[in-house]
Amino acid sequence: MSARTDEQRKFTVVGLDLSLTGSGIAYRDGSTSTVKTKQKDGDHRLTQIEEAVQIAVGGEHLGLGTAVDLVVMEDIPQNSHAAKPIAMVHGVVRNLLNKQGVPYALVVAASLKYYATGKGSGDKVPMALAAYKRAGREFEDDNQCDAAWLRWAGLDWLGCPEFSMPAAQREALKKAQWPEVKR
Repeated sequence: MSARTDEQRKFTVVGLDLSLTGSGIAYRDGSTSTVKTKQKDGDHRLTQIEEAVQIAVGGEHLGLGTAVDLVVMEDIPQNSHAAKPIAMVHGVVRNLLNKQGVPYALVVAASLKYYATGKGSGDKVPMALAAYKRAGREFEDDNQCDAAWLRWAGLDWLGCPEFSMPAAQREALKKAQWPEVKR
């Protein structure tokens, strides 16, 4: 079997559904986890999340080869009481990604839901059903499910989807803020 060339290399993408209490992470290999923090830990929760993201995107120093090509995050909700703590988490994570030179994309929740389900609103159940239908995947919680959909959206945007999606649903990806990703 011959070695892969750079043109054949599949992009590596991590999906992050960030929150102060339970951040979902979809790793480059498709596995998922949730970083659960406790309110009693105060701002140290930010450090816990930062360390988990560092592991998820890390490269050679973690024995993973290179850092990931792209991180896809759910954007900060604009009109929510949760926006302030989520913005704190985003600040820490975005700073880490900038220091590591890892490009990231921001996808609003409605666009992600439309991409996954064909409908831009609703609760978490349709997202989970769509993940099972498209990828045969079930998740421990909605944080992991959203993170997986963010990863899948990034892979799809980069031209290496893990499964096919209807063209109309793929159109939702055009609304996201996508950085240039080098191969």
